[in-house]
Amino acid sequence: MSQVQSRYRRVLDRVARAERAAGRAAGSVRLIAVSKRHPAGQVRQLAALGQRHFGESYVQEALDKLAQLQDLPLTWHFIGPIQSNKTRAIATHFHWVHSVDRLKIAIRLSEQRPEAAGPLQVLLQVNLSGEPQKAGVAPDQVLPLAQAVNRLPRLHLQGLMTLPRKGDDPMPVFGALARLGEEIGAVLERPLRLSMGMSGDLEQAIAAGAHWVRVGEDIFGPRG
Repeated sequence: MSQVQSRYRRVLDRVARAERAAGRAAGSVRLIAVSKRHPAGQVRQLAALGQRHFGESYVQEALDKLAQLQDLPLTWHFIGPIQSNKTRAIATHFHWVHSVDRLKIAIRLSEQRPEAAGPLQVLLQVNLSGEPQKAGVAPDQVLPLAQAVNRLPRLHLQGLMTLPRKGDDPMPVFGALARLGEEIGAVLERPLRLSMGMSGDLEQAIAAGAHWVRVGEDIFGPRG
């Protein structure tokens, strides 16, 4: 077994232990293996162990990787900041997008999503730490954005995503996202999923209610 596969199994064990500690059902949290800046061969190694969900942040790198792995039944999540000139490629090639934070971007994704591909699954990125350089919609603007995105024909609003400030206790941010998800879900009259937690804080995220955790370094090692 390769080092990547061994690290992957350890992360799966961490997720399972965190589910049990939080009193959550086994398998209620899904792992996105963040493969950005790592080669397609390592993705293939994890796919051999059953991993199906992978996250990418750089469009051109991702497209090259998707082409190399097109023989595998993988689900691709775009998790990085979205540039307007990249929306067509994202809408065409990805299954999920976790980083929608502007209506303009959502409209472009909806308009450019191939009808035959079915709805693009999207989450709204929320900037709960208030960092001006960080992408994400302000908390008080999430509801109107969610309502507008919910009306777009080729998108399916799945939930919310956030990134805590590096070095801070993540629990206040995770708790705030969970409360926001409940509030907006009540308005939309359906539950929303939460994408939060990475290598260093996945246990806290799961305790706070994460449905997706995005883990890169603890699986693949430092990025190249």
